[in-house]
Amino acid sequence: MKGSSTPKKAVILVVDDDPRYVQLVRVNVNASGYRVLTATDGATAVKMVETMQPDLVILDVMMPGLDGYEVCRRIREFSLVPIILLTARGEQYHKLQGFRSGADDYVTKPFGAQELIARMEAILRRTNPPKKEKEPPAAFECRDLTVDFAHHRALIRGKDANLSAVEFKILCQLVANAGFIVSQDDLLSKVWGTEYHEDRDILKVSIHRLRKKIEDDPRHPKYIHTKHGIGYIFSVGQE
Repeated sequence: MKGSSTPKKAVILVVDDDPRYVQLVRVNVNASGYRVLTATDGATAVKMVETMQPDLVILDVMMPGLDGYEVCRRIREFSLVPIILLTARGEQYHKLQGFRSGADDYVTKPFGAQELIARMEAILRRTNPPKKEKEPPAAFECRDLTVDFAHHRALIRGKDANLSAVEFKILCQLVANAGFIVSQDDLLSKVWGTEYHEDRDILKVSIHRLRKKIEDDPRHPKYIHTKHGIGYIFSVGQE
């Protein structure tokens, strides 16, 4: 099962001295779309967290040498990476000990692969929330022209230019790419639809009408410039 809101190809470090559990977790985590690193002892795990900076650690408690609690405490000295502890002990005391060591969650062996993946993805969603899309600007201003996106209109020196819906769409595409050439095919597809991508005449006529409404001298435009054989560019320079 793949999580839809979690980061793609997040790196998961699996730490367990039992190769059977390492293989079980690795196969299922890989199948869920994540990259997997493995370690079989606590000291190696601490070094790998420091050098490889995984997105989440799945850590067995009962290991020789450094046990999972101590590994967790050492990782917490330098990293806030989410940690899920795995253990055969399900008593309340051991769970509390795990949380006090800095773990984020606790899964008791034997466990179902789906449960582990679900807990892992829930933590990743909390610690890596999706980025909010940037709010589009309410308006675009350039010299005497104002494009009011919220009210779907263009103003010249404060007066409504009375653009048609098509003319406004063309202008929006151009100002969204101000300073860059927008190809004829791109404008046709974005404004009229893909089936119009070769209808250059309709675009030429619409650009002519748009210029008559926003340019002081449509024959010598200061906003919308033609790049012959390529497309159009909205100029933001002082011309």
